[in-house]
Amino acid sequence: MTILDRYIARQFLTNVVVLLVILFSFVVVIDASINLSRFANTASKLAADESGAEPGAIRKAIATLLVIADLWWPRLLQLFNFLIGLVLVAAMGFTCTQLSRHREFIAMLAAGISLQRVGRPILVVAVLVSVVQLANQEFVVPRIAPLLLRDHGEIGERSLSVTAIPLTADGANRRLRAHAFDPETGTLTGVYVMERDDAGRMSRRITADAATWNGRGWDLQNGYAVPLTPLSEGLSRTPTPVDFLESTLGPTELILKRFDKYRNALSFMQTTRLLQRRDLLDPRDADNYQRIRWGRFAMVAANLLTLFIAMPFFITREPANMVVQCLKASPITIAALMGGALGSAAGIPGLPAAVGVFIPVMILVTVALAARSFIKT
Repeated sequence: MTILDRYIARQFLTNVVVLLVILFSFVVVIDASINLSRFANTASKLAADESGAEPGAIRKAIATLLVIADLWWPRLLQLFNFLIGLVLVAAMGFTCTQLSRHREFIAMLAAGISLQRVGRPILVVAVLVSVVQLANQEFVVPRIAPLLLRDHGEIGERSLSVTAIPLTADGANRRLRAHAFDPETGTLTGVYVMERDDAGRMSRRITADAATWNGRGWDLQNGYAVPLTPLSEGLSRTPTPVDFLESTLGPTELILKRFDKYRNALSFMQTTRLLQRRDLLDPRDADNYQRIRWGRFAMVAANLLTLFIAMPFFITREPANMVVQCLKASPITIAALMGGALGSAAGIPGLPAAVGVFIPVMILVTVALAARSFIKT
């Protein structure tokens, strides 16, 4: 890269970092101001000494800041993935505004440099930031997923709490229930399973004291099965031992059933493993996992294309009122970003989920090719 390229890239990257810091600070401050009493009460409990004495003002203030940071640092990592598209476009607008204000575009034209060169370092930095976004989505967010599910009453906890599992369907026409589920160890206690026939009638009941996930199903402890077919069929209703139950409802799936937003924290490999068991997977869940798996790539592509589409509004041959340019670019930019987000989350009837998420990208590619000719140089 030339000196000019490095200069523009540095300006753009600085604006990206500054905007992220401002947005993150704004979000955290708003939440902290609304829930300050809850943060302070939690900090007092955590900062109290063994005798239970009330901590001092300074210690309590430091503990409150640590409590706020403990709740929000994993959330900010996930928020980064959702906001980075908007931040890239805004940072590009600020960078071009700075270059236009100091008449640097005019200097480039006087030196015989095409204004289209301005977009090259910006796009290179945007691609690098997108790689960081994908790495964050694939390797960081899945590891901290339990921390993302905490609310203000669960600050300081590092794992999901034990909970009961209501009747939950799997892909093999079963209904599973458990008195307690420990996500950390992947164990169930007080297991009750109902199996149904093709007509929807109960055909067998399985009970067990406990169950442990082994990757393909549940290893049952003291498991017994009782047929529930009509007596006229002549089958015995004597309980028979059952040691293993094959099911798609593993620990990850049970967490997904309980916390819907946990889906957004799954990595590409996790969704791939879920989809490998199509024979036991509900078709609706399969489409959702396909959109989760491929939607992240569609979002990255939509963000980069939106950035490219917005460039002609800010890279101008003559000095222009950038406020007016922002007003012109806002509807197109917002529509492109929202289209990419909705396309990766909502299904399109008649199209496979893996194809439907890229429909907005295909539309944006056409618009981006047309936008390239709008830069006057």
